[in-house]
Amino acid sequence: MTLWLLRHGEAEPRSEGDEFRPLTDRGRTEVRRSAERLLGQRIDVIYASPYVRAQQTAELVRGVLGHKEPIVTLPWITPDDDVIKAIDLLDDLSGSNILLTTHNPFVSYLAGLLVHGNLQQPLSMATGSLATLEGEMRIAGAMELVELFHP
Repeated sequence: MTLWLLRHGEAEPRSEGDEFRPLTDRGRTEVRRSAERLLGQRIDVIYASPYVRAQQTAELVRGVLGHKEPIVTLPWITPDDDVIKAIDLLDDLSGSNILLTTHNPFVSYLAGLLVHGNLQQPLSMATGSLATLEGEMRIAGAMELVELFHP
């Protein structure tokens, strides 16, 4: 199974609240570059954080790929959510090949935990970064980092 982890593109620095910050023009360009890396890949489901910038990122990817299914929102993949709890919930997600559109620091720690099995080695995920992980199960230390792309 394949898990793609995509950090949202660059977002406006200020808004009514963190969850409402939209993507900048640069952020949309970053997302399109990462989405192009996914062309030709079979993605069963695109999941996204409920935050505006993650939803916009997921919709941009969906458009680039021509993905027909709607985006599925997961409330437990926001910036400061608990990655240990997320690991337990990941294996219950439908689809063998899924894309998570989320935030830092969550995504860096989640990727590190899936690959290294600990929280001491997070992956460096800049805005728009895309990590490709493969493995038999989406559990701590059981996945292999195939590619880490920074637009």
